[in-house]
Order: sequence, then C-alpha cells, then structure tokens
Amino acid sequence: MSIDKELLAILCCPETKQAVSLAELPMIQKLNAAIARGELMNSGKRPVSVELDGGLIRADRKILYPIRENIPVMLIEEGIPLD
Repeated sequence: MSIDKELLAILCCPETKQAVSLAELPMIQKLNAAIARGELMNSGKRPVSVELDGGLIRADRKILYPIRENIPVMLIEEGIPLD
C-alpha cells in the first residue's frame, strides 16, 4: 500500500491534529486477522467487518485510520484503537 506523499503530508488526526504515518504491513495483517475473527471494534464502538487495505497511524500510535480502496477514512468514529 502506498499513498501520495503530498497527501500524507497534509493529513492529520481529525481529533488531536497529530500527524499520521503509513502503517507497516505486519500491523495491517494482524488487524485483518482480528477482523476475520470478529474481534476488532472501532472508536465508534462498532465491529470492524471490512478488511483493511492499509492504515494511517496517529503519531502517538494509539489510533489507526483505515485505508479502503486507496482512500483514507479520516473519521473519528472509524479510527481503530491500538492497545
């Protein structure tokens, strides 16, 4: 998964305004495995049911925003807590 560097430079967490960076493949694979098991919830307290194509991690590494069909989903309730 790649994302345009200019787009990445202007994106930020909609909640805290922290910078975001592209998630590494092993993290996406781990999250997709949790999705397949029905164990992953988003910040809106809803189960994540669609596999991630990629993700953007907030600078404090506490939230990942999903990338689906090459589009970052930068909505607070769609963020995935990383604990």
